Amino acid sequence: MVTERRTGHLAALLTIFIWGTTFISTKILLKNFQPVEILFFRFIMGYLILLIAYPHSIKRLSQKQEMTFAAAGFCGVCLYYLLENVALTYTMASNVGVIISVAPFITAILAHLFMPDKTGHTVKSEERLRINFFIGFIVAMAGIILISFNGSQLKVNPVGDILAFAAAFVWACYSILTKRIGSFGLPVILTTRRTFFYGILFMIPTLFLFDFQLDLPRFMDTKNLLNILYLGIGASALCFVTWNYAVKVLGAVRTSIYIYMVPVITVITSMLVLKETVTFFSITGTILTVVGLFLSEYNRRAKK
Repeated sequence: MVTERRTGHLAALLTIFIWGTTFISTKILLKNFQPVEILFFRFIMGYLILLIAYPHSIKRLSQKQEMTFAAAGFCGVCLYYLLENVALTYTMASNVGVIISVAPFITAILAHLFMPDKTGHTVKSEERLRINFFIGFIVAMAGIILISFNGSQLKVNPVGDILAFAAAFVWACYSILTKRIGSFGLPVILTTRRTFFYGILFMIPTLFLFDFQLDLPRFMDTKNLLNILYLGIGASALCFVTWNYAVKVLGAVRTSIYIYMVPVITVITSMLVLKETVTFFSITGTILTVVGLFLSEYNRRAKK
């Protein structure tokens, strides 16, 4: 059991490390692709990779289970990314980064409300809210704000910020749905592929709204091909499997706390790859974010 939890933590860390670096690939691809095109191509590729890796199918799902998969695909694959990308067209990326980082807090609230134990009366022990979680959340958010704004002036755009908050809420819903799917006792690769299927299905109508172009010759450019492979194989096929596994093992709340690390990884990656300057604000923010993560986990670790 302890080994399984450690594996869960490593899976969450791997997922967040890759997700924290995907902004570079996305930024490069946005020169030749629309956001919805990037999403569609990466998840189609992710679905095919998972199909090749584990060419089996799920049998005998109840209607309730099927609806849970459909809801997870709609929330985690389709709606979350669309809301996030549209939010970026209205407000600063720093605003979106900070607001999205509220997802662990929303996840904790939803878990407290909608994830009872077998008796139906009390919240599962791994999802209970403790004072350490709230203290860690406040410290981590302070760090994330310093990292994201880096001393610059906050510019508020109600439309963009509301869409970003909606994205955080949708991801929290996805985390709860993923935890429920984990209780079905099915292989994680199969459940992830099923979620991708519904996500792509819900994504198709949006292709017409955002003037989707197939234009496959764009992938003849090595830079485009390598970056879409990174997003499709790494950030989609691999990371959704590892994230869903972590949620299954650790719980929705504990896993979601790792989202705090995304801005930290972004800062480090920007320094190493894009040669961006590291400032006092980014260093202080990184330290606060890591401290916040450990504070949120401290009470849990103390009781193990």
